[in-house]
Order: sequence, then C-alpha cells, then structure tokens
Amino acid sequence: MTTDQTSANGDLPPTSELRQKGMDTMAKVYGFEMQDGPGDFYAYLTEHLFADVWNREGLNFRDRRLLIFGVLAATGQIDVAEIQAGAALANGELTGDELLEIALFLCYYVGWPQGSRMNMMFGSVIQKHEAKLAKQKKTT
Repeated sequence: MTTDQTSANGDLPPTSELRQKGMDTMAKVYGFEMQDGPGDFYAYLTEHLFADVWNREGLNFRDRRLLIFGVLAATGQIDVAEIQAGAALANGELTGDELLEIALFLCYYVGWPQGSRMNMMFGSVIQKHEAKLAKQKKTT
C-alpha cells in the first residue's frame, strides 16, 4: 500500500516519517503550511522532491533558492517567484538587497522585461516583509 492509498477499513494510513519530512520541508520552502494530498503526485512531491532532493548534501536551501529564481525568471513564473522571495526573506536566506541584486543580474540573462518584473515583485515583497517586521516589533 502506498502512502496515499486507503486501508481495507477505509482509513488513510498514518503519515510516514518521509512524508512528514517532505511536508515540513515544503512549509519551509514556501513559507506556509502546505496541504497534503492523495495520489502519486503528492507522494513524489513530498517524499522525493522535498524530503529527499531538497535535503541532499551539496547545496543548501539558499543555493537551491537562487537556482529557482533563475528558472522562474526565465520561464516568466513571477507569481511563483514571489512566494519563493517571501520565504527566502522570512527564513533569512536572502536579504532585500540581495533580492534586488538578483533581479538586476537576471536582467542580463533573461532580458530586461523579465528582470524588471522580478525587480518590481521583489520590491513589493521586501516592503511587505519590512512592514510585517515593524508590526511585530511594535507588539513586542
């Protein structure tokens, strides 16, 4: 029985340690709790990509995030890059200045229109992050 199949009595099997590790890594990568789901898609997503690949030695989360920004900029997926940028700031993997430098650098490789879109999006994410930090500071 795979982790997404039901048992004979119709109950879902308990979440495996590997699946939980993947779900925990997904939450860190995206910056918010992810919902688990049925089927092979979620098994590969959580147990392979996030539990295994994201946690392999050789690259840290920051390195992987930098690679993702390049891919997302090149493929025009600025909305997904926005999620990644927020998580990178929240996790302390990148600073606002580093995000803006990434956008400038990418302009030369993915073109100025895409790089400019990344720059504008990063600026917005940085403002939201700084506002959140200021609000947290006021409440403490």
